[in-house]
Amino acid sequence: MKKLILSAFLLIGLAFSSQAQERNALGLRLGDNDGFGGELSYQRKFSSDNRLELDLGWRQSNDYDAFKLAALYQWVWNIEGGFNWYAGVGGGVGTWSYDYKGPGDFDGDDNGTFLFAAGDLGIEYNFDIPLQLSLDFRPELYFNDDYRGDNFGPDIALGIRFRF
Repeated sequence: MKKLILSAFLLIGLAFSSQAQERNALGLRLGDNDGFGGELSYQRKFSSDNRLELDLGWRQSNDYDAFKLAALYQWVWNIEGGFNWYAGVGGGVGTWSYDYKGPGDFDGDDNGTFLFAAGDLGIEYNFDIPLQLSLDFRPELYFNDDYRGDNFGPDIALGIRFRF
């Protein structure tokens, strides 16, 4: 019985010590760039001043379905306390499909894939609890297919992530 209690305390201590490092963050990034209103967001810290962010965005509406995967390398600078600002570069890939059933015999459908390059500039606050809020601006430049007519998409988003 003593071994079981000691093991439980050791596991709890290990869990708290691993949480103190908080090398990962998982949550949502909510913005509006060409209908990509929500993204599942993951951050992996490499050191105190750089990290990788991976975002999976999706969109489903009556006539339009799409998803995109973005990867960004970010540099992080501390402002004061839990406030940081960050900048990054990266890119990604995505697919889209358009299927419109109009009046009469009109049937418009199209689909394709696209590549994009992206920049990132934002500010974040890390609370004393394992919670992070962020606000960022991500301009995206699209290549391939006819995803966007002007090949440029500005994206402003609010992020909420759980740090672990």
